[in-house]
Amino acid sequence: MKPRFLNMRRIGVLMFSLWAVELMTPALMSAQAEPAVGVTPTVVGRATYDAFDLQSDLGFAAQAKSPLDIVVRTHDYAPGSSTGWHSHPGPVFITVTEGEVTFYEGDDPTCTPKVVSKGDGYVDTGRGHIGRNESGAPAKDVTVIFAPVAKPFRAELDRPNTACKF
Repeated sequence: MKPRFLNMRRIGVLMFSLWAVELMTPALMSAQAEPAVGVTPTVVGRATYDAFDLQSDLGFAAQAKSPLDIVVRTHDYAPGSSTGWHSHPGPVFITVTEGEVTFYEGDDPTCTPKVVSKGDGYVDTGRGHIGRNESGAPAKDVTVIFAPVAKPFRAELDRPNTACKF
């Protein structure tokens, strides 16, 4: 049996690969999704609705081609809290009931804040965003979330918007 020797070139490639992974690990870790901090969600209810196609006199139209779940949740935001970057499988209607919450969209190249105060609403497209309580006072909201039947209604995201420096 002939002895096998490691090729010096292979050793060099292996050493470089290990060095590159070690060097890049902190950068990769900093881009990972961060969970909500200081936000307490409470599910009020979740129900399954049959397919529908409706139009109202208010100019509102909605259609579901197959059954879907609608989830109602409340969120309590401590001062300085954050929902973490996340997405939803469908739209979310958000009503701020106390204080104010600032939202940032994952695909906004300018990271423009959208401040929503008590009594105002915000429609989240579901594509990805973060909600932050930057006001220094407690805040609350109520959300109505459209989701697939019996499936998750929130997915954590790695920070999708590099224009946002938080």
